[in-house]
Amino acid sequence: MNESYLPICDKLMIKKTIDSTLEQVEDLLKSDKDLSEDARSLFRTLVLIVKAQVRHKPTKPKRGKELKEERPEGHLTLEEENARLKAELEKIKIKEVNKNANKPSSKQPEWEPKGVGNYPKGGKQARGKKKRKGSGNKRKTKKPTIKVEATLESCTNCGNDLSSQAPLKESNTRIIEDISEISEPEVIEIEQEKKYCSNCRQVVTAKTELALPGADIGLNATALICYLWVSMCLPFTRLRKYLQDFFGFEISTSGLSKHVIRVSGILEEVYNEILEDVQSGNILFADETGWRIRGRNWWLWVFGTSRSAYFVIDKSRGGDVVRRILGEVFLGVMVVDGWGAYLSIISEQQSCMAHLLRKIRKFYKSFPELKDIAAFYVKFRRIIKDGERLQALRKEFGEEKFYRRFARLEIRLEELLRWPNPDNVLQGVINKVRRQQSRTLTFVCYPEVPCHNNFAEYLIRTGVLKRKISGGSKSKEGAKAYAIFLSIHTTCKLRKVSFLSFLKESLKHYIRTGRPLLLKEFEEYTKTEILKKAA
Repeated sequence: MNESYLPICDKLMIKKTIDSTLEQVEDLLKSDKDLSEDARSLFRTLVLIVKAQVRHKPTKPKRGKELKEERPEGHLTLEEENARLKAELEKIKIKEVNKNANKPSSKQPEWEPKGVGNYPKGGKQARGKKKRKGSGNKRKTKKPTIKVEATLESCTNCGNDLSSQAPLKESNTRIIEDISEISEPEVIEIEQEKKYCSNCRQVVTAKTELALPGADIGLNATALICYLWVSMCLPFTRLRKYLQDFFGFEISTSGLSKHVIRVSGILEEVYNEILEDVQSGNILFADETGWRIRGRNWWLWVFGTSRSAYFVIDKSRGGDVVRRILGEVFLGVMVVDGWGAYLSIISEQQSCMAHLLRKIRKFYKSFPELKDIAAFYVKFRRIIKDGERLQALRKEFGEEKFYRRFARLEIRLEELLRWPNPDNVLQGVINKVRRQQSRTLTFVCYPEVPCHNNFAEYLIRTGVLKRKISGGSKSKEGAKAYAIFLSIHTTCKLRKVSFLSFLKESLKHYIRTGRPLLLKEFEEYTKTEILKKAA
């Protein structure tokens, strides 16, 4: 019978009986000397077991609250562990979205939905993208410089001999364009005349515009090297191979590097001219991307207007670079990607809404069950679209109506940021928008200011391609040379000026006068030449 069902008096009697019996057994073990040692140890073990069972008090089964109180520290229930894992997973997803939200489309694999060249069913492109019309291979309109006659000696079908047969009056004519065959480089010996000047009482030497003073590389080769290095993003190893294979031009990578650095030093005055133009701009676009010098992380910055682009490579990604380039105060409007370094100066700023909207879409893609994120995104995008329409209709509305509508936009944005009872993820999204609230609708009040920073990303694209191909620079001098050439090349492209023509004319001007031809002077010179030809 189970001990828990016996009356209390019976339990006490049984306990006393067992205790007295155990005492008798212990006495017998002490007095009986005939038992072996093994038998004695066995009996002692049995006595201990019985005593333990008698003294054991049965306890009631513990309930959940009692178990929770007695649970060792660090142990969680199944519900608590599940909640903890969900919270950790949410943090990991948020961190992943923040890390990859601004990843360019070129980094997206082709097999992912809406990746590079991977559009939805039906062949339609992604939202907001238009198909680009291709021009194809247009008919040649240039006048031929060489005429070649192709004769027919045998039938192209059966091989019958046609050499003795007279050709027909009818013939086919085709126009082709080709480049010259690979040729050896021109080795030029220059004899520089010397004369004595009675005015300054010195012997002077004639200068030649075929090469820079003291250089053994001609001006045409210099222009080609700089063009291929900057515009085509060729590293010096490939550049040396190209010159050797196509022109038989022998030069080492070290020789190329030193020559390019020297030419960049000559053009530094043009570089400073571009900086002055950028500092006086009304609308300024800025962006930055990673760069490497001897494997160490540096940063490639761009500050650009519609006419000029100034690049600089610096070790810092902080506000000290922005202040050094633009000063403490910038009088125009800056369009930036939201990086905090740009807040170190005083200026009107517009944050890139494309970055912000892309980040919200990424959050919804990671948390599709949270419909509030999609609703917030739609309302926020509608405010931006309404801002673009209001900016375009400012003249039609008049100033009073315009500012009344603008005030309503700001109220709508403030009410949107007071979203009722947001979850953790949506609250994080709201916090990101609120941090840029003062720079969200700036574009509405300034004509020609966009709500995105796409132009700066377009300007810095060449630098990104160069970094992918060559991996960066080997020295600070090489990095500065690249920043100078990239600034001049991009500015020439924005002003629709030939980079090769400007480079040659600027270096010729340096040979004659000791200083390079500035971009402003070259543009005036080009206009004068056009007017002369027209006259």
